[in-house]
Amino acid sequence: MSHNAMHDDLLHVLNEVEDPELGIGIVDVGLIYRAEWTKTGIEVDVTTTMPSCPYAASLRKQIDIILRERFREASSILVQLVFDPPWSLDRLSENARQTLGWASPSKASGETFALRCWNTIGLRKH
Repeated sequence: MSHNAMHDDLLHVLNEVEDPELGIGIVDVGLIYRAEWTKTGIEVDVTTTMPSCPYAASLRKQIDIILRERFREASSILVQLVFDPPWSLDRLSENARQTLGWASPSKASGETFALRCWNTIGLRKH
């Protein structure tokens, strides 16, 4: 894909879906790679913090449900799970960093997590 379109109306609604472990909106966590209106409807590319995340199917379903509820005029909704590029801590928004108590990306890179899907090691392109 040559571009990563982000439409604010979609992002606003998508951020109501929370990361299941952090309780922070998925847009702020940086899990949305594309959210756009196309000729055929709405298309969303979403990732997880790790490819083996057990919440991937649930997350896709939540996204599909909220978009269908809020944008009934959309003729179709396509939610794709993608892993390229791999998610990293650099994708956290300023809001997410503040919620986690991190002042800057450089501080965040030294943090570790005990969360199942969150791991700062081993996030490589396959």
